Amino acid sequence: MKTVVKVLLGLSVVLLAYFCVTSITTPIKFEEKRADREKVVIARLVDIRKAQIEFKNQKGRYTASFDTLISFIKNGKMKMVKKEGALTDEQMEKGLTEKKAMEIINKGNAKEIAENGLQNFRRDTTYISVLTSLFDGVYDTETINQLSIIPFSENKKFEMATTLYKTASGIPIPLFEAKAPYEAYLGDLDRQELINLIDIQKKLDRFAGLQVGSTQEPNNNAGNWE
Repeated sequence: MKTVVKVLLGLSVVLLAYFCVTSITTPIKFEEKRADREKVVIARLVDIRKAQIEFKNQKGRYTASFDTLISFIKNGKMKMVKKEGALTDEQMEKGLTEKKAMEIINKGNAKEIAENGLQNFRRDTTYISVLTSLFDGVYDTETINQLSIIPFSENKKFEMATTLYKTASGIPIPLFEAKAPYEAYLGDLDRQELINLIDIQKKLDRFAGLQVGSTQEPNNNAGNWE
C-alpha cells in the first residue's frame, strides 16, 4: 500500500512540475510565434496600403475590391520624371523656375538655353508599370494575386472596406481599411492563449487583430501596430 502511495505521489509531483512548466512556456511560445507571424502580416498590409495610395492618386478614390486593386497593379502605369541637373540659387533669383526652364528647353533655341545655363538641365517623363514601380523584386504577375491573402490563414482574405468620411465642413474624404483578425493567422496556435488575447482587445475596445487605415475616422492610413 505504501508503495502505491509513493508511486502516486511521485506521479503527482511530475504532473505538477509539468503543468507549472507548461503554464510558463506556453504563453512565451505563443507570443514568439505571434511576433514572427505578425511581421509577415504587417508587411502584406503595408503593401496593400502602398497599392491603395497609388490607386487613389490616379483614380481619386480607394477601392474595396481586391480584384480591382490587383488588376490595377498588373495593368496600371505610373508617371516617372527623370531629372538631370538642378537650378542654382542665382538662376532662381532671376525668376527661373523648373516650368520656365522646360519651356526654354522645349523651344530648342540653343542660344537662349546657353544664356540661361540650361545645357545640362533635363526633365523627361516616362511611364512604367505600377507593379514594377511599387513591388519590383517583391511580387510578379503571378504572386501579386497573393496580396489579398492573409499569411498563415489557409487562404482567408483580408477584410477590406472603403467609405467617404464627411468632415465638420461637409467635405467628403475617401478612407479605406484592411484587417486581419487574430483568428485568421493565429487560429492554429494554443486556443486558450488566443482567447485571452482576443478578450484583452475587446475589453480595450480595439480590433482583435492587425489593421491598416480606418473607415471610422481619418488616421493617415496608419497601422494599429504603428
